[in-house]
Amino acid sequence: MDDKTTVSHRTFPSAEEDAAVAANTTPIPQTEHPSYRLAFQDQDFLLREELRPIRFQLELLKPEMLLKEHGIASTFVLYGSARIPSPETADALVAAARTDWEKRVAERLRAKAKYYEEAYKLAYLVSSLPREDGERHFVVCSGGGPSIMEAANKGAHDAGGESVALNIVLEHEQLPNRYVTPALSFQFHYFALRKMHFLMRAKAVAAFPGGFGTFDELFETLTLIQTRKVKPFPVLLFGREFWERIINFEALAEEGTISRDDLSLFHFVETAEEAWEIVAGFYEISAMGGPC
Repeated sequence: MDDKTTVSHRTFPSAEEDAAVAANTTPIPQTEHPSYRLAFQDQDFLLREELRPIRFQLELLKPEMLLKEHGIASTFVLYGSARIPSPETADALVAAARTDWEKRVAERLRAKAKYYEEAYKLAYLVSSLPREDGERHFVVCSGGGPSIMEAANKGAHDAGGESVALNIVLEHEQLPNRYVTPALSFQFHYFALRKMHFLMRAKAVAAFPGGFGTFDELFETLTLIQTRKVKPFPVLLFGREFWERIINFEALAEEGTISRDDLSLFHFVETAEEAWEIVAGFYEISAMGGPC
């Protein structure tokens, strides 16, 4: 209504408005000094050690707000190694090996290339489910990196669906893979906040063979379900042979350090179809995504 004040008019200018005004401040020694910068525009100030709690809050709020704005109501999270090759590159990995150790490791990784395919199939299957207007469910979410993570985002992309990526700053640059939906690609400083966002909307988690990072994410998931900090949801471990070779779950129960009932917190699966069947049964939805 022109320049007239209305009942709904803000009493104070917005931060954006004040930032625009501050940008045109007359340059004099006092205004040029860092102390004069608006606090929310002062990067040096925001990076101070004392501001760590504020940075925590920002990493909690930014993805949460943007995911909500994009109508992402729930996610299907895929964890897994950044080292498992795609079927197309598996042979080259073996050929590049020089020592006996390298060849043995490369051959084991080549044998796991099938999980790249299964991660792709699972993400494709989930992203092909009918979508209703408004809130979207079972949106594929990965760490956004290569290998299993790439397969997840690629499967969603090829099915015409969006997918989320929760990347993290590392010493060696780790760019998001090219299949991630740009508007849903996030970068984190704190591992803790990243892991929280993996599970805040998760309705199912698929863990493929992986290393320390995958184990960290998987066991935090199982701990939260075990301690009832989150409501139960399907946790799918792809590759029984791998998981049982690396972790003796039965021994943990026999030693009494977990309950035997805790062994039911996860399911071993080998294929995308088998994984989805468990998820569909848990939520009582049909293969086409609707109620049974």
